[in-house]
Amino acid sequence: MINWLRIALGALLFIVNTVVHVVVLFIAALLKAILRVTALQRICDRMLIAVAESWIDVNTWMIRTLTRTRMVVESSADFSYTGHYLVLANHQSWVDIPILQATFNRRIPFLRFFLKSQLKWVPLLGLAWWALDFPFMKRYSREKLVKHPELAGRDLETTRRACEKFRGIPISVLIFAEGTRFTTFKQELQRSPHRHLLKPKAGGVAFVLEAMGDALHSIIDVTIVYPHGKPTFADLFANRIPEVHIYARRRAIPPELTRGDYQNDSAARELAAQWINGVWNEKDDLLTRALEVEQRQPEGERRMADGGR
Repeated sequence: MINWLRIALGALLFIVNTVVHVVVLFIAALLKAILRVTALQRICDRMLIAVAESWIDVNTWMIRTLTRTRMVVESSADFSYTGHYLVLANHQSWVDIPILQATFNRRIPFLRFFLKSQLKWVPLLGLAWWALDFPFMKRYSREKLVKHPELAGRDLETTRRACEKFRGIPISVLIFAEGTRFTTFKQELQRSPHRHLLKPKAGGVAFVLEAMGDALHSIIDVTIVYPHGKPTFADLFANRIPEVHIYARRRAIPPELTRGDYQNDSAARELAAQWINGVWNEKDDLLTRALEVEQRQPEGERRMADGGR
């Protein structure tokens, strides 16, 4: 009963926080659309980001106040709020997003990420993502692409348009290179060579680097580890996530990936695939070491850390 009350309270506060901030976001977005003076539109852009960061601040406060979840950030890199970054992360749960936002909010530029086109219809959040210029990607089935090959380049064009818009502002572009959340079923279906990850997809990373490589300062490689198992949103507000580890390191941008032509050059595709697979091998090793440390912990201590589950 207590867990359900926690979940209900967390959901209610999240909805109220979202409604309040989305209303302000929409007003700022309307002003930006109405005003035709570039300087005033830039002021509106800063207003939009300020409102989004405030929304994240409140969500983070709720996590830290209503739960005992401990976010352990391990990083020796210095980041800048005025930087230009490509953020690469593994993806295990919808909880990844509030965890990443809590970790990086106001430390680096506001995180934007590519979304499936269906998500634009999510109540309130879809409107917020639109106002904040999140790019929406439309996925097509293999069968549809065979019948309509002209659709194959649509995602690339969407990526290029978004990157052109982002070039002139401090930006953090977040990519979940696996393309979907990790499950053991997907892992087996893919025959993934990794112990704790799905196969990474090089296309999105390559397209962003080709379009924005000279405008980006570096790559932030993030590995998210849930020592007590992959959680759900309900687990978060039910106080069933004792600990999250976030490992962040800075990587130099491989210059050869910024000069390639991923769509038309097989050599460029192979080079991008080799690079992202190398990154994912290191990430998988890090996940393995982190989880082994947890497993070596005495059973009694694990039970105490896990709230007796």
